[in-house]
Amino acid sequence: MTDSPASASPYEVLGVSPSASADELRKAYRRRLRETHPDTGGDAVEFTAVQRAWERVGEARSRAAYDRGESNDTESTAEGAGWSAPTHRTRADNSRPRARSYGHPGGAAREAYLRLIREWAGRGAEPEDPYDPALVRRAPVEIRRALAEALAEEATARQVSALGMAFTVWHDVAVPGERKIDHVVLGPTGLYAICSEDFGVPVRVARGEVVPVGGSAVEQPVRSLVRASRELGRSARVKVTGVVVVVPDEAFEDGAAELDRMRKPAAFVVTRSRLPHLLRSGPSGVEPIGGNELFDVRTRLQAAVRHVV
Repeated sequence: MTDSPASASPYEVLGVSPSASADELRKAYRRRLRETHPDTGGDAVEFTAVQRAWERVGEARSRAAYDRGESNDTESTAEGAGWSAPTHRTRADNSRPRARSYGHPGGAAREAYLRLIREWAGRGAEPEDPYDPALVRRAPVEIRRALAEALAEEATARQVSALGMAFTVWHDVAVPGERKIDHVVLGPTGLYAICSEDFGVPVRVARGEVVPVGGSAVEQPVRSLVRASRELGRSARVKVTGVVVVVPDEAFEDGAAELDRMRKPAAFVVTRSRLPHLLRSGPSGVEPIGGNELFDVRTRLQAAVRHVV
């Protein structure tokens, strides 16, 4: 997997402090290999994570580079991972027909991250670079998760904005009494409530819920999104076609799955690159929305949607 802010650091995977000596690090690596080896009852995913952790910090040179925030994986650098403030689109990007978009994708999560990183690293003051990878990697997991959430929402927003003029998107939609909806997407195939997740580990499907591998269904993103979508449907007097949990491409081997055919609205988990296909094709058996109906639903949503502030 690529280096998500939400991923456990190599030191966390090996079970040692970042200040551990080289000898302590080596002993921890050997111990974790024995504990996680599939031939002795361990988990293959954890075993691979242990090996990758050692590659990152096992040798003095690679460890020093990691501690400085550098990476030997081009996709994991601060620039490649987008661990910086979001940038404006280029003129070339703006020339393409894009979906109509409202709200600030990832805005609430970015604000939460900046508030938390100031409190942790700067005692209320602004750190010199709040997105410095070395700083992010030292931060507690709840702070890293806030940044990962922002990055995930921004990445999904780029996908849905490229769907074209037939689609309308609202980001960071406030829902009374419920968790916000990251993205509400309306197009010819229906109306979708979408949340963007990045747990920093692969995910699996268990009892109609999306669960991080090695974890439990504590957060319940699907159930939370279904409740929020129903509340949005009631307040705007519209029918939600489906709810979609979007995860990084490398986090879900199957690419896409319908979670529960009996659930209304229909629920899906999909990797980010597969999301446009799902939204353009729609769930099987769902009739496309006609022009007049599409206009009516858009008007109702535009009047009802309130953004997180």
